[in-house]
Amino acid sequence: MVLSRSSKHGAIAWQPDGSPGALAGHLDGADAVVNLAGEPLPDQRWSAARKEVLRSSRLLATRTLVTAMAQCARKPRVFVSGSAIGYYGPRGDEPVTESTEPGTDFLARLCVDWEQEARAAESPATRVAVLRTGLALASDGGALQKMRLPFKLGLGATLGSGQQYMPWIHVDDWTAMVSWLIQDERCAGAFNATAPAPVTNREFTHALGRVLRRPAVLQAPAFVLRTALGEMSSMLLTGQRVLPAYAEQLGFRFTHRTLEPALRSLSL
Repeated sequence: MVLSRSSKHGAIAWQPDGSPGALAGHLDGADAVVNLAGEPLPDQRWSAARKEVLRSSRLLATRTLVTAMAQCARKPRVFVSGSAIGYYGPRGDEPVTESTEPGTDFLARLCVDWEQEARAAESPATRVAVLRTGLALASDGGALQKMRLPFKLGLGATLGSGQQYMPWIHVDDWTAMVSWLIQDERCAGAFNATAPAPVTNREFTHALGRVLRRPAVLQAPAFVLRTALGEMSSMLLTGQRVLPAYAEQLGFRFTHRTLEPALRSLSL
């Protein structure tokens, strides 16, 4: 069952405005609910109005689902809800695990509030797992789709100093982790959805250049990115060395552990 703002293609129409609407009837007796709703972060500059859209699209959608699940006679067994590694704020090269305290910037506060909305679903009947996702690598969408053309034109560039970490995860491992979180009753709380070997932006840039057989020797100065993108440039110029400590502790096995083989598997 898929929820959508329209009922096209067999989806169930919903309005993620914080109220449950008629959703309880659809969610009653469901084994699992997976919530990934939210406006894309990098699509527009972060004006005050855009920030409110980013917040409300995540918080109200999650609240809608949580309120609907509370009304179910047979509550879903597990609620997997999205979050992001932005939860930790800028961290330099400090190793970051699920026990690391949250940051204080806009993205961190957004993630903290988003996770708080999701955790309201916790009950003896419903287990909650929060997925703090890094850069998801897929051949048919996401960040790689936007990077591919400039890299193929020989315009691939290191961003700023290039020393900021870019935690990543192959789409197959991300999908496998969601399935694992649903099935394994031990899985509750926050999980970093990132590969075990995070890389710096410079390392990522050079690896992608090699996979695409294009030079990647340019550098985009930090001040240019800040001027062009404003506060949103923080997503590109700061990073976190995030490790999937909790998932590995509980036995999750990554198929794609290192970056370059993972990129090559996508047939870019």
